[in-house]
Amino acid sequence: MTRLFNAPAAFADEALEGFVAAHRRWVRPVSGGVVRSAPAPRGQVAVVIGGGSGHYPAFSGLVGPGLAHGAAVGNVFASPSARQIRTVAEQAHAGGGVLLMFGNYAGDVLHFGQAAEQLNAAGIETRCVSVTDDISSADRADQDKRRGIAGDLPVFKAAAAAAEQGRDLDGVEAAARHANARTRSFGIAFSGCTLPGADHPLFTVDEGRMAVGLGIHGEPGIGEREVPSADGAAELLVSALLAELPEGVTDPRGERAAVILNGLGTVKYEELFVVYRRVAQLLAEAGIEVVDPEVGELVTSFDMAGVSLTLCWLDEELEPLWTAGADTPAYRKGEVTAPAAGSAQEIRTDAPDATVPAATEASRTAAATAVAALRAVKDTVDTHAEELGRIDAVAGDGDHGIGMRRGSEAAHAAAVRAAEAGAGAGTAVGAAADAWADRAGGTSGALWGVLLHAVGAALGDTEAPTAGTVADGVSEASAAVRRLGGAEVGDKTMVDVLVPFADTLAGAVADGAPLTAAWDRAATAAEDAAKSTAGLVPRIGRARPHAERSLGTPDAGAHSLALIVRAVHGVLATH
Repeated sequence: MTRLFNAPAAFADEALEGFVAAHRRWVRPVSGGVVRSAPAPRGQVAVVIGGGSGHYPAFSGLVGPGLAHGAAVGNVFASPSARQIRTVAEQAHAGGGVLLMFGNYAGDVLHFGQAAEQLNAAGIETRCVSVTDDISSADRADQDKRRGIAGDLPVFKAAAAAAEQGRDLDGVEAAARHANARTRSFGIAFSGCTLPGADHPLFTVDEGRMAVGLGIHGEPGIGEREVPSADGAAELLVSALLAELPEGVTDPRGERAAVILNGLGTVKYEELFVVYRRVAQLLAEAGIEVVDPEVGELVTSFDMAGVSLTLCWLDEELEPLWTAGADTPAYRKGEVTAPAAGSAQEIRTDAPDATVPAATEASRTAAATAVAALRAVKDTVDTHAEELGRIDAVAGDGDHGIGMRRGSEAAHAAAVRAAEAGAGAGTAVGAAADAWADRAGGTSGALWGVLLHAVGAALGDTEAPTAGTVADGVSEASAAVRRLGGAEVGDKTMVDVLVPFADTLAGAVADGAPLTAAWDRAATAAEDAAKSTAGLVPRIGRARPHAERSLGTPDAGAHSLALIVRAVHGVLATH
């Protein structure tokens, strides 16, 4: 378990601060992550990687010559926000464009995609490549749905080495996609990890059993079997990967491969070497020549007791990229020009607070109500954070409580600042939306940002909100969340609560009910819908590979939304 921490919600920020203090020769801090301490040559493509905290040395430990130009670092097991990614990319950009790279998880796809849109709109040509190496997370026919695990490293490295060669953005992106298409990973675990502040792991297996086909966020495996010997583990890992050869590889005999035996946290180096001994034998027997193997902790999951094997099938293009030199805090190979010593002073590119738009007295009064509602949201989330994490851990990664706590606290603080500056309701709620998305990260952070923005836009800064105004804003929030996240009713997400809540609220207002009564009716519908998600299986998102495990447990995002709308009703009743 994670024993050394202060406040769990501050763990990721404090870990990044300490990392920078220890590695200033390679990195310097920027808002949202780190970039190389010495800038890249002018015109070079910038490879910016990223993801949640809890996976060191991914992602910050892979920044330096020969590898990433920058890393955006999110909360524990949650993607960085679009603003964080954009800030890191802007600082890493050297004039040749930006390639954003990340594991294929819903939150990362949302936030990196939004950042790419914003960077392109600002004139910085940007592309995205997600890593999809985990063969256990989807069938071969659905490779685009697979998640990224330890295969991140060879795919990131191929792109970075191509950038160091001077290739343009098209060429760097092509190298990354080619490496991803030829990379496969498979993992096993003997126990789950424990998040900072938690008193139990995200999953457990019975003594003498192990999980097969695990993720790197504490997700359970797709199955279980008896714990084998070290040789047996090697045989399972190798056989799983040789059973699915990438396109272009018809027979492993005579092929060359980059091999990574990755420890996930508590399987230590000596154990890994015992396993790798047999992995090397098996690959040799299959006629595969191993090129520059890596054995160690490269993409971890806190204290998870597990191991994964990655094969990147090399060809004439990929082998020189894999063997090229790199010099980063956590990964070094060959020779590269060492960077000049950097400064640990953080470079911030946050825009100064804009002038608060003019607002009427009626809208400023409504802003005070919005601040009170956001305070109730924050307090409700704080009360239920551990429960939300426990529900999320059944088939996901257990971070929902931490993310919601970070997001709701930031949203309330931002709304307070805006209201104290004289903002109307629309501006105050819009500020809360930006703060929630930025601070929480992850899928829920992006969705709550969109939700609050829709409500804020409907409220505006000039008129006193009516029941119809609020209902229209909530209806638009429901549509916006579905557009961004791609979920519909029945997928076992927050949408299963948001849609009936919005529809019931709109119907009650249309029938002439005052806002407080209409909200009460809608909150009851939300509570009923949240309970009903216990009978659903997830069809999208991180819990999808473990769908059956979640039967009988409500969706964490749906449950938190139901709690929140009930808390807001209490505020409306007293305001």
